[in-house]
Amino acid sequence: MRAAFGLLSLVVVLGIVLTLAKKQSTAQLAPPSVSASGVDGGTRTTRPEAVGQQVQDAVNAAAQRASDAQP
Repeated sequence: MRAAFGLLSLVVVLGIVLTLAKKQSTAQLAPPSVSASGVDGGTRTTRPEAVGQQVQDAVNAAAQRASDAQP
């Protein structure tokens, strides 16, 4: 009885995990919806250039703080 209950609970957990994995994979495959005017409804999408610029700004700020901290 104990083994059957353990096996049943493993099957239930496996079903839940597989269902969540399926939902996530379909959500990643779906293209983002954009209105006909090209405006994405106020949500901000990041482009590789913008991310690169943010990283460069962060590196420059860290270098500036490091140079200010040295006597």
